Amino acid sequence: MITENEQQVVSKPSKQVEEVGKWWLTMSAAAAELTSLDEVRDFGENWEALTAEPGGVDYIETDAGGVPAMWAVPKGCAEDRVILCLHGGGFFSGSMYTHRKLYGHFAKAIGCRALIPHYRRSPEYVHPAQVNDATTAYQWLLDQHIPANYIAIIGDSAGGGLSITSALLIRDKGLPMPAAIMPFSAWFDMEVSGKSMESNNEKDLLLNQEWVKSMAGMFLGENGSPKDPLANPLYADLKGFPPVYMQVGDDEVLLDDSLRLAEHARKAGVDVRLDIFPNMQHSFQMTAGRAPEADDSIARFTAWVKPKLGLV
Repeated sequence: MITENEQQVVSKPSKQVEEVGKWWLTMSAAAAELTSLDEVRDFGENWEALTAEPGGVDYIETDAGGVPAMWAVPKGCAEDRVILCLHGGGFFSGSMYTHRKLYGHFAKAIGCRALIPHYRRSPEYVHPAQVNDATTAYQWLLDQHIPANYIAIIGDSAGGGLSITSALLIRDKGLPMPAAIMPFSAWFDMEVSGKSMESNNEKDLLLNQEWVKSMAGMFLGENGSPKDPLANPLYADLKGFPPVYMQVGDDEVLLDDSLRLAEHARKAGVDVRLDIFPNMQHSFQMTAGRAPEADDSIARFTAWVKPKLGLV
């Protein structure tokens, strides 16, 4: 359902953005054939091929308070403004390398630097390792004298959920909150109970309920609870949160995650915007620089967040 506070973007999918669906089909087939987690991760590093080089962006690896990370620094950007970028990959895959170009596009469009942490992945490291690493990277930015109101947190898929839970931990630690949060194609529900898990099962070319439950199990480990607010923000008290802008494709099994998080946040008094993109697959923004839908998505995020970072 589209509420009065949500905006639906209607368009016929371009040929370029259809490459996302083709990649998800390739990834699903490979995951079924590969025999080890390392092989799946290695194959997944090809994910970045979907994204065009943004050009005019330098990439510098760094240590963010003990967390490996990468800076994406556009030429002529405002270096005192930063987007903290939390990559997707189900918590078990993806990296600062797979998402380097994607978040380079965001940084270039916004006119700021991007910091992309390579947080610890499951199943070797279970929750709360990931939210702790994201919060450590945020604390490191503060220690570099970047004001909190000059930082926005953004994340895709698992990283989208992490963008909310890391802000929750930031708040609970008494740290100043970021200026804004931007999750897209986000995974919030560790109980995997959304209605769209069934209604979009035939539409989503990557994810299904069984696979998402498997990823949740790897992420939570034997002792983790799917109702832990730092793992599942649908159970969190979101009072005091900064403005949140979410995007999701309406073909995603994770559609209901965004709908429910938006409703939950609004009840807590949070300023929320949610855009639902018809006929779009999971993380279609990965085709940045190639597909008009991805570039439109980034332009919308950019127009929304620049005033919040004082860049207008």
